[in-house]
Amino acid sequence: HLVEEPGHRIETIVSGPTLIEHASEAVSSIALVAMIILIGAEAIVRNVFSGSLQITSEIGGYLLVAVTFLSMSVAEAHGGFHRVELVQARMSQRARIKLQILFDGFSLAACLLIAWQLWRLARNSWNSGDVAPTPLQTPLWLPQIVMGIGMSFLCLALLRSAYAKWTYLSSRVAT
Repeated sequence: HLVEEPGHRIETIVSGPTLIEHASEAVSSIALVAMIILIGAEAIVRNVFSGSLQITSEIGGYLLVAVTFLSMSVAEAHGGFHRVELVQARMSQRARIKLQILFDGFSLAACLLIAWQLWRLARNSWNSGDVAPTPLQTPLWLPQIVMGIGMSFLCLALLRSAYAKWTYLSSRVAT
């Protein structure tokens, strides 16, 4: 559907969130709250008890990875990524949409390549039994698989966005 953003001269055609984006947003929100609680607990332990939980940096990093990768499809579904409007503002709506579809295609190709490599990385870590060199010795495939899932979800969101733009463009030609 078409979204007119206040303060922007260019409308955005978004596919809208699906169950995938709603679930990703929920998991990201939980991870963000967990990070806040963990960092708060670390601050209390350091300042009140002069100690440390010893896991805050590691777990906080894993949670940050989860928030980052799982929220990318949410941003795409809502049209939340930045766009360079300088050139697009001088184009017709039809040309803008065609350019956006082309950009979505290039983005999808890059994201598919990254997703493939992330899944390979997670599989290799699983097969070799790689663990983090930390006291927790977290299996490295755990954060890596979250990265692969998030990137795969972004690929699906890019496909849906390109399809929504194509459908919008096609409906304008038919009318």
